[in-house]
Amino acid sequence: MQRLRYVFSALFIFATAAFADAPAHYDIIARLNDAPGNVTVAENGRIFMSLHQFYDPKYSVAELLPNGTLAPFPNQALNDRVSNGGLKLDSVLGIRADGNGIVWMLDNGLRSGVMPKLVGWSIRSNSLYRAIFLPEPLAPKDAFVNDFALDLRHNHAFISDPAGGADAALIVVDLTTGKGRRVLQGHRYVLPEAIDLLIDGRPVQVKDPAGNLVRPRVGVNPITEDAQNEWVYFGAMHGRSLYRVRAADLVDAALSEAALGQRVERYSDKPISDGISIDRDNNIYLGELAENAIGVITPDRKYRRLAQSADLSWVDSFSFGPRGALYAVVNRLHGSAMLNGGERSSRPPYFLLRVQSLAEGVPGR
Repeated sequence: MQRLRYVFSALFIFATAAFADAPAHYDIIARLNDAPGNVTVAENGRIFMSLHQFYDPKYSVAELLPNGTLAPFPNQALNDRVSNGGLKLDSVLGIRADGNGIVWMLDNGLRSGVMPKLVGWSIRSNSLYRAIFLPEPLAPKDAFVNDFALDLRHNHAFISDPAGGADAALIVVDLTTGKGRRVLQGHRYVLPEAIDLLIDGRPVQVKDPAGNLVRPRVGVNPITEDAQNEWVYFGAMHGRSLYRVRAADLVDAALSEAALGQRVERYSDKPISDGISIDRDNNIYLGELAENAIGVITPDRKYRRLAQSADLSWVDSFSFGPRGALYAVVNRLHGSAMLNGGERSSRPPYFLLRVQSLAEGVPGR
């Protein structure tokens, strides 16, 4: 009996030591009172976040200051939805910093019912760089422009719009001319699959106009582009497939819809996920929403988990920063009133994470 106790004790000590030495793969670097939407980190290390509209934030976009507080970005006036006149930020989710000192913000306009737009702000000159509006039919009445990838090689933005489901599409915007095209609408690559999202054993549910609880299924949402600006990766949030298409094909207006559709390829399996990012070695990072986890799709096209914890409750967005650091935000979005049958169960703090990546990535991406 004594020998058995010794053996079990030794095994316990070994297992505990091994677990302690195993990498956690993330650190909580900021605890936030406001729920973030997406995050981007500029080359100079400044951290910007959209504040998720499902929590009706005071500001739409904020900068995380060195003291850990949030300040409206780029200023109070642009975030003031009450005043009349001038350009306003209403409901920003997607946010990306490019390599030229421009922070691009994708405003879906849904809180006030205004036209969606893509707004670029120079953090070098602290001034408006450009505002590109997305009118109908580029962004239809049920548009929910959510996230986007920036491509400075082709000088385009590639926007994901899950819209109402059947009319999900990508929106291709020329950053030089401001003109856009809606592509792949209704293709199977952008449509949601017939799967439900359950987190901690509870389904994500919304109330329809009649007051009935329904389980939403969201089309194309996660989108990113590799460091070489060659391949754009995307998929439905409620989908088990990640697809890719060449950026050169997306920007080729001469390609017919049918021809473009034929150039999309299924890349890999994926779980139900929100935002994604990619490093210079083409490892693709995402949040595995149903399992409170962060995972990675490696270049062999296999998915594996990097971390799993109650801390990782709805990992929404990723962004690389300087020196190869990968950041992510946690907002427990399934506890917002919008996704919890009209009752808010989510409470602060929400998190900004630094994730241990497998390779360095492009800042802002």
